[in-house]
Amino acid sequence: MRAPLVALALLSLLVTASQPTAQSPVTMAVVNARVWTGDTTRPWADAIAVSGDTIAAVGSSAEIRKLAGAGARIIDARGAMLTPGFIDAHVHFLDGGFALSSVQLRDAKTPAEFVRRIKAYAAGLPKGAWVLGGDWDHTLWGGELPRREWIDSVTPDHPVWVGRLDGHMGLANSAALAAAGVTRATADVDGGTVVRDASGEPTGVFKDNAMGLVTTAIPDAPPEVEDRALDAAMTYVAEQGVTQVDHMGTWHDLAVFERAHKTGRLRTRISAAVPLATWERLRDTIAARGRGDAWLHIGGLKGFVDGSLGSHTAAMLQPFTDAPKDTGLLVNTPADLYAWTSGADKAGLQVICHAIGDRAIRLQLDIYQRVEQEDGPRDRRFRIEHAQHLAPADIPRFAKLGVIASMQPYHAIDDGRWAESVIGHERSKTTYAFRSLLDAGARLAFGSDWDVAPPTPIEGMYAAVTRRTLDGKNPGGWIPEQKITVEEALRAYTTGAAYASFDEKRKGSLTRGKLADFVIIDRDLTRIPPEQIRDAKVVMTVVGGTVVYERRAND
Repeated sequence: MRAPLVALALLSLLVTASQPTAQSPVTMAVVNARVWTGDTTRPWADAIAVSGDTIAAVGSSAEIRKLAGAGARIIDARGAMLTPGFIDAHVHFLDGGFALSSVQLRDAKTPAEFVRRIKAYAAGLPKGAWVLGGDWDHTLWGGELPRREWIDSVTPDHPVWVGRLDGHMGLANSAALAAAGVTRATADVDGGTVVRDASGEPTGVFKDNAMGLVTTAIPDAPPEVEDRALDAAMTYVAEQGVTQVDHMGTWHDLAVFERAHKTGRLRTRISAAVPLATWERLRDTIAARGRGDAWLHIGGLKGFVDGSLGSHTAAMLQPFTDAPKDTGLLVNTPADLYAWTSGADKAGLQVICHAIGDRAIRLQLDIYQRVEQEDGPRDRRFRIEHAQHLAPADIPRFAKLGVIASMQPYHAIDDGRWAESVIGHERSKTTYAFRSLLDAGARLAFGSDWDVAPPTPIEGMYAAVTRRTLDGKNPGGWIPEQKITVEEALRAYTTGAAYASFDEKRKGSLTRGKLADFVIIDRDLTRIPPEQIRDAKVVMTVVGGTVVYERRAND
């Protein structure tokens, strides 16, 4: 009996030592919970206390109840799971907000359905308004790329620009081409493809850098529309338990976030990255006004090495299985990528690079290694975004170089439906290689890539743990040797993602003094069959001690 008594005494001591002072009374307490803290020294508890926006104590329900005064809100979790708030390490936040109200094409299974949805959506718009959004997936109807002739007759009064779900390919109708001034005489673009028919006419499909030929003609949304998109995005991710996002975007996006921050409208914490080529502007901005605060933070620079697998623009070491003469493309030159990375690193900024194909990943790892050797050791936290298709020899390099693998597990169960037809089985063995990276000592940060994929961490954990593809054809998991455990997936969405944005000292785990960002889930994800994880529901999301989402009893 001695060991349990000692453990109980230590628990009581820990809680008592963390009692809030009279100047910081407990404002909220959650009791009778299954608390996964994310703290390796004390991974489990059953209650937490909050003072203002900060965690005041973590311990037993009895001790936490004693800390809560008459004015505190006491929440009885009734055995539900409580975890640190989920951090989505890779989103396009405003695009996600806009997508919530755009034409929905992700599950259109035939060309006829694709056309019907665009026609119906355009009918509700004023004449001349652009039809945007989409997220179509041509693999659902056999792989034929859409063409502008499909939709021209149903959108005579509306320019159309609808993207493929990976964000690396889009379709324009003839009205959009006219607005953009694109004709058969328009030159090709380095790092992109203008898809043309046999006669040389653009079909309306543009890949990667070529997409800019059309997107530059799309008018900016009015500020009030941008604000509504941001609000919709914050509401939606709160429902999924997300308390922070790492946004990959533009300086204009940052201005939208700053406008919301100044008026106190942020309900989601944002770590905002801007384009890598603008590293000098970011350096000067930080020198003038700092990196921000716990709500809105800057310091990251997002670059692109290649495109995507689904668009055949991922840069691969060997040709695609279904296109033996094609090895994808580089969106930027190696010389530019090195120059930008080197300049940013010397300025003390964090470099975050999209690299999907094994050739692209190796190229950026080489650049990271070169820059580190030239600039010397420091806490730089270089990131590879997506890190999808790895050459086996490059897996141990992530840990050796301290490069964070920022990955989106939902992609594995989505792309796993068709990836082997594009790169074969052997290369698929190290595709979305979560297990191999962790075993090699690499740090993982999980996210969604919203609006490319849904910002739903519970689904992401389900994907990482089961690897069951969306088509139901891999009940034992696609490349099952790359599965990870529930707790490993939880860490990638919490402590791992916090580390990836230099936020681990105030976010990512439930310990006294950290920000009170947490989520309550209706069941313990570690104690249910893995295939049931996706059925779990978020009950409550709290950011800075404030409830930003609470599930209604009948939901």
